[in-house]
Amino acid sequence: MGLSTTISLEEWPGDDGLKVGCGLRPMATTSSKSRVVGGTDAQPGAWPWIVSIQDARGRGSGHICGGSLITPEWVLTAAHCFVKSRAPPAPRRDVSEWRVVAGVTQLSRHGPETQQRQVRRLVLHRDYSSVTESHDVALVQLDRPVRCGPRVQLACVPPAPAALPRLSHCYVSGWGSTDARAAGSADVLQEAKVQLIDPQLCNSSRWYAGAIHEHNLCAGYPQGGIDTCQGDSGGPLSCQDRTGPYFWLVGVTSWGKGCARARHPGVYTSTQHFYDWILAQMGLSTEATTPPPPQTASFSPPSQPPAEQASAEPCPFPRKKLQEFFSLLQELLQKLRGSEA
Repeated sequence: MGLSTTISLEEWPGDDGLKVGCGLRPMATTSSKSRVVGGTDAQPGAWPWIVSIQDARGRGSGHICGGSLITPEWVLTAAHCFVKSRAPPAPRRDVSEWRVVAGVTQLSRHGPETQQRQVRRLVLHRDYSSVTESHDVALVQLDRPVRCGPRVQLACVPPAPAALPRLSHCYVSGWGSTDARAAGSADVLQEAKVQLIDPQLCNSSRWYAGAIHEHNLCAGYPQGGIDTCQGDSGGPLSCQDRTGPYFWLVGVTSWGKGCARARHPGVYTSTQHFYDWILAQMGLSTEATTPPPPQTASFSPPSQPPAEQASAEPCPFPRKKLQEFFSLLQELLQKLRGSEA
């Protein structure tokens, strides 16, 4: 199926002819250990759209930043992950030196659903400033689409004009430092529940004193204690919709003053604010203010190498597969309950 110029990032055609929602967490439990500084280890597949953006020449895993899958071949992340600290902004390395890993929970231990991709194209917002951290958003195009499964899903990006319901169950996730006083990254994906904080309060004199831009969100706690930190940059701020069992990708981890400090919560780039920009860069909008990329995203992945053809699944993970998975899980639970009786 070819691209539609009116398609939105939160709706994709399913294999049963129905609109299949994104933002699904088929492997997540109904209650998350909600408490990344101050967080807990995430269960495998808990946040299936998060990816690790890595330096292929780095030591260990090479993890640098997080990101979120928003289509099978595009990752939404932060611009500052790829930019030198000095102006003018410029990519820190050639894109061939980066890789993206999806479907992974423990960076040192890849599972059967882990997929590694190279970077084909990097798009930084042209107005990004490394001084003020404004317009801190970027897109990474993968060299080939990912295959969806229980541990690899697409995030839902809220449309620009949409009025989202009040979101109270919000979470951050990433492989960043778990100690504000120490550098380095976590081996196991961390997650933490956070609260959205009123932007006016966040920008007040005792908080960030005017440094928050109109396209920023603040999330965390007034007293601190739980926050994203170094290495979590580019990762998702995900909030559950009250009308259904799916999550919205409302923010991209951007910056903060220290980690987990009182009155200095994490600052995030609003995805809703940049919705039209995202569409334009991927060639999905007829109102693009910049030329679309030479090779745009597509609903159906291009032909895969023979080794992957048999196991390839379209994104998002087909509704029929999810129904089969939950049916099998229900049968297993019933058998377990029967054996305990």
